[in-house]
Parts: sequence; structure tokens; C-alpha cells
Amino acid sequence: MRSPESAVATEPCLTLGCFEVGGRTFGMDVTSIREIVRWRPVMPLPGSPRLIEGVIDFRGTMIPVVDLGRVLGQGPTGETRRARIIITQIGELVVGLIVQEATAVLTVEASDLSRPSDLTSPTCSEITRAIVRQPGGDPIVVLSLEPLLGRVRDSGPPGPEASA
Repeated sequence: MRSPESAVATEPCLTLGCFEVGGRTFGMDVTSIREIVRWRPVMPLPGSPRLIEGVIDFRGTMIPVVDLGRVLGQGPTGETRRARIIITQIGELVVGLIVQEATAVLTVEASDLSRPSDLTSPTCSEITRAIVRQPGGDPIVVLSLEPLLGRVRDSGPPGPEASA
């Protein structure tokens, strides 16, 4: 079975779930998205990695939730009427990603995908799967979920600011 991550190079098109974080548009392969739900309060989880906000009860299962704004260095997303939690899954791992707004499902041709520049940082290159060129519109950064979640896992224990 081919992973969704390999589809950029081999498939003629890619279907993305698009969302906003920090006023910018990002996308993710829809095969990694289980569901998108309205924002709900997150219960803090003591001792969890710094970038994990806590957990929510999702259909009887407690799943960890990450504020994607914090992970991407855009600042916390915050509770708004349009905020959503994107329930993602890779293998057996299910994680919720808090975003400002879910915006669209978009199918893009492989020819509209570009790799990040060699001038970007190694971290950017790891979590950025591709960039979608849109005539007359801002580019969409396509995130690679596995390295992104690895960054969350490796973020270390909460710092002193977490208890403030």
C-alpha cells in the first residue's frame, strides 16, 4: 500500500483539505483527514509534550489535540466561531489539529505542485510536502503530516509558561 505522502510525485492530481492558520492557507491530503469538527474545549494533559494542548473526547475516544498555529510558529489559534479541529489519522495514530477555519476541498494537478526551495530550513522542508501555485491567488502550503506530528512529539515537556 502506497502512503499518501508519496502521491505528490506519482499521481496526476491530489485532493487537499484546505484551512487557514495565522491568516494563511494550508492544505493536507484528504486521505489523512477523518473528520472536521467545531472547536471545543481541550482538557490539558499534564506532562505531555509542549505542543500538545490536551485531549478531547471524540466519539468515546480521548485523542490528543495540537494547536496548528503554535506548531507552525503563527501563535495560538484561539476560540472563535469559525475555529475547527481537524481529526487526522496516520496508521493507528489519531490527532486533532486546531485551525482558524476549514475553507475548502481542492483537487490540484501534479503540474501545479512545487517543492519548497532549497533555501528553506530543513524543518520547513520536512513539514512542507509541496506548494500549490494558484493563478491569481496566494500559494497553498501542503503540509506533510508525519514529520509535523514528529515535531510535536519531540517538542519536549511543558515549560514554565504552561503553568502560568
